[in-house]
Formats: sequence, C-alpha cells, structure tokens
Amino acid sequence: MHGEYKVPGGKLVVIDVHVEDGRLSRVSLSGDFFLEPDDALDVITEAVTGASVTADTSGLGALIQAALTADVSMVGFTPESVGIAIRRALGHATSWHDHTFDVVEPVVMAPAMHVALDEVLLREVAAGTRPPTLRFWDWDSPLVVIGSFQSVRNEVDEESAARHGIGIVRRISGGGAMFMEPGNCITYSLVVPTSLVDGLSFERSYEFLDQWVMGALADVGVNARYVPINDIVSDHGKIGGAAQKRIVAGAVLHHVTMSYDIDADKMTEVLRIGREKISDKGITSSGKRVDPMRSQTGMTRAAIIEAFLDHFRGRYRTREAGYTDTELAAAQELVDEKFSSQEWTYRVP
Repeated sequence: MHGEYKVPGGKLVVIDVHVEDGRLSRVSLSGDFFLEPDDALDVITEAVTGASVTADTSGLGALIQAALTADVSMVGFTPESVGIAIRRALGHATSWHDHTFDVVEPVVMAPAMHVALDEVLLREVAAGTRPPTLRFWDWDSPLVVIGSFQSVRNEVDEESAARHGIGIVRRISGGGAMFMEPGNCITYSLVVPTSLVDGLSFERSYEFLDQWVMGALADVGVNARYVPINDIVSDHGKIGGAAQKRIVAGAVLHHVTMSYDIDADKMTEVLRIGREKISDKGITSSGKRVDPMRSQTGMTRAAIIEAFLDHFRGRYRTREAGYTDTELAAAQELVDEKFSSQEWTYRVP
C-alpha cells in the first residue's frame, strides 16, 4: 500500500508498506526531505515495523521519536508526518486528490442562511450524502456573526448595532466576530470529511486546509502566509482568519473571512473588541477603512472570488454544484428555530 503526505511548508513524505496479521511489515520511507545521518532512515522504518494497523498518527510518531537519538536531524518532515503518510497508505486518511469537490459560486441570501447552511452541509458531508464542498458566501443585509463561544455583551454594542440596522447571529464554529455588510469581505466555507485531516491536530489542520488559498492569494498578487492558530497574514498585516467545527459523525467545517473593504468607524462602533484591534492598526481618524484585499490587489471583490475559484478548480477535481431545495428548506428551518432564537444567540450572554 502506498501513501503520500506533503508537509505544509516542508517536504514530501512517501510510504510503501505491506501488512501481515494486522501489523505493518516491510515499511519503505522515501521523499525529498533531508535526514542526517543516513542510517536514521532505517531507524525510522524499523520503529514502525510491527505496529498495529489501527495505530493513530500520534502513536506512530511516538514510536519513531522514541527510536531516534539526539544526533538525528529531520529537515522538512517530522515523525508525525511519517505517521500521516502511513495512515494514508492504510486507507484511514485521504488526500485532496482522493476527492471530487462540489464548488458552489456565490449566491445572495440572508447571511443567517449561510450560517445555517454551514450546519446543513456539515451533516450531509458527514453522512456521505454530499461530497466535500467549497462554497462562497454572498449576502443581502448587514450582520455580526459571532463565534460559538463568544459573549454577546462583550463583543457587540447592541445599541450601535440596532442604530445601524445590523443583526446578530451566533454560528456553530468558534473564533471571533465577523462584521459583515454586503460586499465588505470575502467569506467561504470548506466542508470536508475528517479523513482529509486524519492525524492532524486542530492547530495543524488550519494550516493544512488553508494551503490552497495561499496559492490563490499569490495568483492575485498577495504574498500571504499562515500564522498559528488561525490567521492569514500578508506582508502588510493580517488579511483574514479561519474558524472550524468538527462533528463526531465524520466531517469538518473550515471557513475563512478576509477583509475586502470595511468601514472601520462603523465596525468599531458595533464591535467592542474591534476598538482595540483597530487601535493596533493605527486607524483612529474618521473615514478610514480596513481594505487589505482591495488595496493590495486593485481588483473588485467579484474578480478576486473568481480567481480563487479558478485556482481551486485548477488544483483539485471539482464539479459545479448548487443548493438543493431540501438543503435550503433545512437551512431556513434552522434559521427560524435556532439561529434567530434568543436561546441560541444569547447562550453566552
């Protein structure tokens, strides 16, 4: 069995392995990484030979780490990455190229519907009734979307939000508040089976699932990098952040919001935490905007989204898709019964 894993920011790890009586045998490790001394290659493969086929990534990595001496230098890969490649070879983990992704272009709707669709599609991917899906948001009204564990009182000035006609919705993923007026940011959701991030910690999975968008940003002239735990940063500062939700049934929701052109004055009126964040950017005078994607690319928001879609389509197997009537009905039901309810919105007051 054959498995490969490209370490984010590192090298390719390739595993070929046979299995006998439920255990690994004849393990072969290769790749474009660097390893000193040479005989450490045999040490690594011998460490996992005989391991159970049910061993997880951390267990396999621990076997390798325990066998290595202090003089061994692994450059471009880690014991954990070898474990991930082994899990892929055994079929427990999948790679991007094992899947065909549904791609849904932006559809204008109430932002609360997009929050609800995240939950609907997450359940469907977990159940195997929908393939992994990348979809972009577009919305018709202003809203503050707060993280699952944020306090409404601490995050939002409700009087200012009401004055500007801005609603509040709590999403199912963690992370920070999203200040969303029509056209002011670029938001997408990526829903994948947990097999794609098998063996990765929550922190590592953010970097892994953001890999493709780094290439898409380069296409539009932005030199970006991932900064733990969940930020995307350019040479001129932060441009966006990610949030995740995993369900035991077997799927991961990973969504990203990037600032396109935000009214900083209004945001700092509505978001309490925004006042502190904006002060770090030196934005204090009236009329200033948070516009990294617009100012750094000189492109329209629609053109950037199209470039992102083109990059993803060119990188992975995709098919064009939309939302079914059943999905939209399920999302509307969630909006009515959950996401618009006081119980959910103020579950953390």
